[in-house]
Amino acid sequence: MKGVSRSPAKGGKTVKAIVIGSFGGPEVLRAAEVPVPEPMENEVLIEVACTGVNPVDWKIREGMLSGMFPHEFPIIPGWDAAGRVKAVGRNVKGFRIGDRVYAYCRKPKVKDGTYAEFVTMDHAAVAPIPENVGFAEAACIPLAGLTAWQSLFDAAKIQAGDKVLFHAGAGGVGSLAIQFAKHAGAKVYTTARTANHAYVTSLGADVAIDYTKESFVEAVRKREPGGIDLVYDA
Repeated sequence: MKGVSRSPAKGGKTVKAIVIGSFGGPEVLRAAEVPVPEPMENEVLIEVACTGVNPVDWKIREGMLSGMFPHEFPIIPGWDAAGRVKAVGRNVKGFRIGDRVYAYCRKPKVKDGTYAEFVTMDHAAVAPIPENVGFAEAACIPLAGLTAWQSLFDAAKIQAGDKVLFHAGAGGVGSLAIQFAKHAGAKVYTTARTANHAYVTSLGADVAIDYTKESFVEAVRKREPGGIDLVYDA
């Protein structure tokens, strides 16, 4: 899919969005009316119920990643979306109007993101939301989930029996990484404050270490004198 501007829907309808017209602090964020986009032949138009907010959003807003990602002002931030299918392109199969979906909406050009009432995305990056998951929960998954999954399985090649230490296991990426690693059969250590120990162990962590009260190096070494297979700063 090429990074092109979307055509407005027929009739000139507009919707609300949060946009930035220049790089800067939170003060550059503003509410605006933007055209309703129309899906291209391989795209789904999603009526956004919830969007995720990630560190990459403020880094883009401040211009920290301007040399990494092509961009065009005005920019609608946001890469995570959950909502209902409003329309589909002519080549899209498997999605119907009204379906509950979530999507990872990173595009070739940073311009038309998910801080809006509607967003279009290639159908390959859209998935059905399980019945027992709400829109708010689903919107938290795409970017953080892909980050955790690709790190563990594509890069680290995690296997059953591996011993893994996660830093920040109670965070967005860490909380998903713990579950993925446990599902893969790994033994999971994680750093987290004591207040978060019940949470991370409920996700599958075998050992939670409060890094403010003890050395995580010594805590792991005491239990695994032969060392561990992977350390992941989540």
